[in-house]
Amino acid sequence: MPLDPSRTVVGFIGTGVMGRSMARNLVGAGYRVLVYTRTPAKAAPVLEAGAEWRDAVADVARESDVVITMVGYPADVEEVYLGERGILASARPGAYVVDMTTSKPSLARRIYEEAAGKGIRALDAPVSGGDVGAREARLSIMVGGDEDAFEAVRPVLEALGKNIVYQGPAGAGQHTKMANQIAIASGMIGVCEALAYARRAGLDPWRVLQSIETGAAASWSLSNYGPRMLRGDFEPGFYVKHFLKDMGIALEAAEEMDLDLPGLELARMLYDEVAEIGFAEKGTQSLFVLWEEDEGDDAAPDLVQLTRR
Repeated sequence: MPLDPSRTVVGFIGTGVMGRSMARNLVGAGYRVLVYTRTPAKAAPVLEAGAEWRDAVADVARESDVVITMVGYPADVEEVYLGERGILASARPGAYVVDMTTSKPSLARRIYEEAAGKGIRALDAPVSGGDVGAREARLSIMVGGDEDAFEAVRPVLEALGKNIVYQGPAGAGQHTKMANQIAIASGMIGVCEALAYARRAGLDPWRVLQSIETGAAASWSLSNYGPRMLRGDFEPGFYVKHFLKDMGIALEAAEEMDLDLPGLELARMLYDEVAEIGFAEKGTQSLFVLWEEDEGDDAAPDLVQLTRR
């Protein structure tokens, strides 16, 4: 049976670029929301919207019917869920826990199994849509776990996204997110190359973008990140450092399945270069810096030259 928003307390752990908008949307949907994050200042916009602060993960888990996590890395997920004062040690039987971090499928299965042993219902539900999707509650949400648990928390997820799809048993949500990241990785190379080609050909890249973003070349990355690239806006909607983490997870899982992903391997190599030249804390659209014109040069340097710096 779906949870009743008027009687459901939602805990939210992790209020970074996306998490703060997601938590704020839950407040707007009428939920009582308890928040914790390692950097309290990052929770300020959510607290101003009406959420309540708690001093520890355990405090959030103990008081919540549903606990949502949106943290950085698999190691953070493991600590938050499986630590001595983590979610599974503190949540009451019958609670639902939903990890929306992009993490390892194997870790999602481990959390599910340990949660089940304590009478807690665990879902892995990573998201796609970036900062804009989080802010506008238009995220795509990919869910793994038991289907009845998914149906119970669906109203909570509907406060966060529009395209909400149950994918299968524990770990299926994370595997689906890996497929999403694989498609994005190679696609971002294509967006960068298309805009760099337009510039080198002497075209107005804004007009080129206007022509190609609604045809067969259309993509979310082209429409949303293409303009940011052309403006030189590399502020994060999704961090390069986190995208590198995701690509590493996907490549590791692919190797376990004996699957070659040469496009993803190339993308990771290029993003490694972007991180090395100082853009790890910037948005994934900063891949474009590898094709940008040098100050005062008449033509953009070759990608090969940039990657050998």
